[in-house]
Amino acid sequence: MLMLLFSISNNVYAIESSHVIEVIPRVSYREVHHVPSYVSGLFNYRGAIVPVIDLCQLIRGTSSQANLSTRVFIISYPTQEGDNFKYVGLMAERVIKTVKKAASDFLTSGIQTNEAPYLGKMIMDEKGMIQHIDLEKLLNILKQINLLEIGV
Repeated sequence: MLMLLFSISNNVYAIESSHVIEVIPRVSYREVHHVPSYVSGLFNYRGAIVPVIDLCQLIRGTSSQANLSTRVFIISYPTQEGDNFKYVGLMAERVIKTVKKAASDFLTSGIQTNEAPYLGKMIMDEKGMIQHIDLEKLLNILKQINLLEIGV
């Protein structure tokens, strides 16, 4: 499977590209009040109002920097009706390359945390370890705190 790679501090993470509709530059967001700090805000994506989740803030606790390599992955997910899709943006730093890995290349780290169940298995690379972000688990967390309307 083809994985999009991004960095948070000195750690590299991967998102499966089959869930990604488009990768766009960082844009300006409308601020939303009374939401978790990792919600950067809302923006207009092709006529749809889309929330943006800052993966750096979610994982590391500090906001993504406004670098040229900071990008937003547009992810589609099914609505409760199941026949329509909505979008969420996932912002990350240093989005610069892809890598193709087989499912058998993923290894369990032996560490699982209830606070971040979306942090998945590891991929070994010549430059070190790459941690997989499990989008299904991440989207379910966003649904549980009423940030997304996701079909069952």
